[in-house]
Amino acid sequence: MTFVVLEDCIKCKHTDCVEVCPVDCFHEGPNFLVIDPDECIDCTLCEPECPVEAIKSEDDLTDDEQQFIELNAELAKSWPVITEMSDPLPDAEEWAGKEGKLSLLER
Repeated sequence: MTFVVLEDCIKCKHTDCVEVCPVDCFHEGPNFLVIDPDECIDCTLCEPECPVEAIKSEDDLTDDEQQFIELNAELAKSWPVITEMSDPLPDAEEWAGKEGKLSLLER
């Protein structure tokens, strides 16, 4: 089992989760964070830290969210590790809770 960053993170990119991760498994892209499934130790510390509830256990994903398991694994291979909290994207509050953001993901 691993934790997965979901669509709600796109265009928001809050990094509260990064500071509590004991194994530095978060990777940062232009407008999204991902979790490296090979590094995640399932400690559950990140999930409650996300202000937009964009992190879930892979065991709790809906059918529509299953695609994010592979997306997190793929992008973690090429994006750099992030270990320190930074400001969310400038218009994060405007994007919070909006659906259909996957097409806006910047690689």
